[in-house]
Amino acid sequence: MGRLRSADAWVVGILFSRTGVTSVIENSQFNGALLAIEEINESGGIHGRRIEPICYDPASVVSRYGELAERLLAEDGVNVIFGCYMSSTRKEVLPIIERRNALFFYPTLYEGFEYSSNVIYSGAVPNQNSVPLASYLLENYGSRFYFVGSDYIYPRESNRVMRNILRQGGGEVVGERYVSLEAGEDDFSNVLDEIASLAPDAIFSTVVGTGTVNFYRAYLKATNGNKHAPIASLTTNEAEVAEMGAEAAAGHITAAPYFRNIKSEANSRFLERYYKRFGTVDTVTSCCEAAYFQMHLFANALRLTGCMDTDHLREALREAEFDAPQGRVKIDPDNNHTYLHSRIAKLDEQGEFAVELEVRRPIKPDPYLVVPALNDWNFRLMPLKQGLGN
Repeated sequence: MGRLRSADAWVVGILFSRTGVTSVIENSQFNGALLAIEEINESGGIHGRRIEPICYDPASVVSRYGELAERLLAEDGVNVIFGCYMSSTRKEVLPIIERRNALFFYPTLYEGFEYSSNVIYSGAVPNQNSVPLASYLLENYGSRFYFVGSDYIYPRESNRVMRNILRQGGGEVVGERYVSLEAGEDDFSNVLDEIASLAPDAIFSTVVGTGTVNFYRAYLKATNGNKHAPIASLTTNEAEVAEMGAEAAAGHITAAPYFRNIKSEANSRFLERYYKRFGTVDTVTSCCEAAYFQMHLFANALRLTGCMDTDHLREALREAEFDAPQGRVKIDPDNNHTYLHSRIAKLDEQGEFAVELEVRRPIKPDPYLVVPALNDWNFRLMPLKQGLGN
């Protein structure tokens, strides 16, 4: 729910679902945004004024994101909104933001092929996660892949992009299935039967939310723990691993800009503050980290402008940088996306992501995947054991 605002506060809108099928991840994003706001306010705010969030829970209902975005802009007088996980919800908010020339910060990996001068995209795009993951899987597991995803925009578009990248490297997709966002363990039975019959080298999953937990648990039961083909995902994170349990998670793979166990001073401070505020770090994810650092990017831009005018903030955000927990990040003035780090990690027997490979430097975002450059990752990805700094 929203709340009454202070007369002298900088007011922003927060749109993350606290309930529903995507609440596992969106709660972590909500926490990351709130933590950043609290840090900013505790340090004196911006020009002596606090940032005050008006928060709404869309309950994972796609249409509600648009309705609540309209409410924030038209009734609450907000012109900066932070939120959304699913691409379908971003698409609901986008035209409303553009029509009113507001500013929208989106902290989630997505399928790319979009640009808006009213959006700051701080999640990974395919050249920052799909390309390195494809290279890693082709080199280490084989060329035959099975795709499974939730049935909405992001999984279908992400799978289309991944198929093209794999073909460039000589890979093939032997099967592809989609399930509803509310899929339970039993809803994956046909998928798992097909996986067993086709025997792919790896499974690329774009299942999201509670479906992720149910899919990994169902896969564990179907294979009796003898998981031949790993599930490789861009969307599986620490919060979902904590819910599914270490046994279901072990051996599976994720590509992301951030993992909780990165060794850096910025990450140590972030985790310490997160634990102090929320009593656990189990819910810290890459999307949580993005929600956290994008709030700080906004605050730094607000310090420069001293006002909430969209055009002034947009200009101040051009090439804006921040020492995020993942490492130094920067907004690309060419496309409003963010230079991010790229890492590949495998889940160990304790359910912790063990980072195996990472890039030397932040990757310039290429949301339209103009140059997939799959082969380049063979020399740009380096084993962590070689001593590459985090």
